[in-house]
Amino acid sequence: MPLKTAAILLALLASNAALAQTLSVDGCNIRRGTFCVNMNLNGAELPGVNLANSQFSRSKLAGANLEGATLDEANLSSTVLSGARLADASLRRINARGVNFEEADLRRAHLENANLQNARMARARLDGARLANAEMSNARLGGAVFDGADLTRANLRATELRGASFKGADLSGANFTRADLTDADLSGAKLDQANFFGAETAGCIGCP
Repeated sequence: MPLKTAAILLALLASNAALAQTLSVDGCNIRRGTFCVNMNLNGAELPGVNLANSQFSRSKLAGANLEGATLDEANLSSTVLSGARLADASLRRINARGVNFEEADLRRAHLENANLQNARMARARLDGARLANAEMSNARLGGAVFDGADLTRANLRATELRGASFKGADLSGANFTRADLTDADLSGAKLDQANFFGAETAGCIGCP
């Protein structure tokens, strides 16, 4: 076999071996529509992967790198994603009820129509994120940053938002009924038709 041909074959084999390693993480097949319930994927390196329509409920992905990943319509209910990196990720219509996103990086992420009911998102970064029509009732969002985010028509009923920042965010039509906005900052936010009935607003900057 010519030396050049052998070198090409070796390069292809090495490339295929590397690809195979990336297709499975601790028994979880990394692909669209995968089923990885109750898996331990803490710290996994999965930037840019397509995991749309996948099942990750009750799994652990703390500190995982999912920057730019696609997780549209995935089931992340009760999943631990604390400290995870999800900047620029697409999470449209996800089921993330009871998810732990504490201190996660979700800057510029797409979360339109996401279900984040009862989510734990304290100190998460959501600068520039898109959360139009998101369901976030009873979520714990203390200290989270939503600067410049789009939360039009989002449901934040009875959410805990102590010290959260919404500077320059679009909160048009958002529902803050009975939310705790103590010491929150809504400077420059759009509040057209937003509902603050029964909300706690002590120390809040920019609240009506």
